[in-house]
Amino acid sequence: MDKVYESAAAALKGIVADNQMIAVGGFGLCGIPEALIAALRDSGVHGLTCVSNNAGVDDFGLGQLLATRQIKKMIASYVGENKEFARQYMANELELEFTPQGTLAEKLRAGGAGIPAFFTPTGVGTVVADGKETREFNGRTYLMERSLTPDVSLVKAWKADRSGNLVFRRTARNFNPNVAMAGRITVAEVEEIVPTGAFDPDEIHLPGIYVHRIVLNAHPEKRIEQRTIRQ
Repeated sequence: MDKVYESAAAALKGIVADNQMIAVGGFGLCGIPEALIAALRDSGVHGLTCVSNNAGVDDFGLGQLLATRQIKKMIASYVGENKEFARQYMANELELEFTPQGTLAEKLRAGGAGIPAFFTPTGVGTVVADGKETREFNGRTYLMERSLTPDVSLVKAWKADRSGNLVFRRTARNFNPNVAMAGRITVAEVEEIVPTGAFDPDEIHLPGIYVHRIVLNAHPEKRIEQRTIRQ
């Protein structure tokens, strides 16, 4: 089955809508689906709940959707690089569900694996535990965390075959496999598309069963969030 679409806009057509939960892969600006985020912005959908490790920066990544006020809630673990995010949150214009980074990864992985909830000691005794069920195992208190199953997941990979099997490049893999697994519909942005069967099975990082649509972005900007150079 050929899953390749001619553009990011075409790949999102008919699957994104107002008030959806949308998960986006990436860590900082590393491994983010740049073209798909821009296409989501241009689609005009609003009232979104976005699940992502962080919220991009002011003019790039998910920061673009914050600037256009398309996001109503973020589920994230770190948001410190985005001044507009901070402004909206402090003005009570944006909902925020802070989630420890490992817990966020597991909530997505569990969602993709069909596990509705799990127990973790992370966050016990902090505001993260507010309103959550606790249980004791072997003398230690654990929180129950519910998994995440977004309506749409947007991910970035290095290569794909036309059936949706994905290969990621080094640290750009980050949250992308878990995000892809969790989504009811997953769209992958890739730098290279090869014929189905071109990959050795051992090369594949994520099977195509989790990927529904693919779009080529052969020359992404790959902006660096912070760069420090020794004099």
